[in-house]
Amino acid sequence: MLIPRELFWFGVIGVSAMAVHYLAVTLFLVPAGLSPLIANVIGFLIAFQVSYHGHRHQTFQARHVPHRQALPRFFAVACLSFAVNEVMYAGLLNFTGLDYRVALLIVLFTVAALTFVLGKLWAFSAGQPQ
Repeated sequence: MLIPRELFWFGVIGVSAMAVHYLAVTLFLVPAGLSPLIANVIGFLIAFQVSYHGHRHQTFQARHVPHRQALPRFFAVACLSFAVNEVMYAGLLNFTGLDYRVALLIVLFTVAALTFVLGKLWAFSAGQPQ
């Protein structure tokens, strides 16, 4: 049980993926004319690549778990986290006066715990797919 190491790498990789997500939305997609919510979807898909490979190889050291098992599971985890993300983001944008960038940071940090737990216990678990 190497949770402190895992938490460290989860943070490093999560912050890296979050930075990719945030920068894609705020520097490229919204300035290019996309709405923040649409830009957020695209930012998520871009950042997923960083997250999956980083968590598979470094955080959970799950190279032994086949991609055919880990990739769909982690994508499901990421999609669930993103659904929570999008609902929270829409709520913050529609019901608060927060700037879209601040709202996005709040949401990204909030869903990180869900992603860690489901990633560790299910997506990158060595157990056989059911």
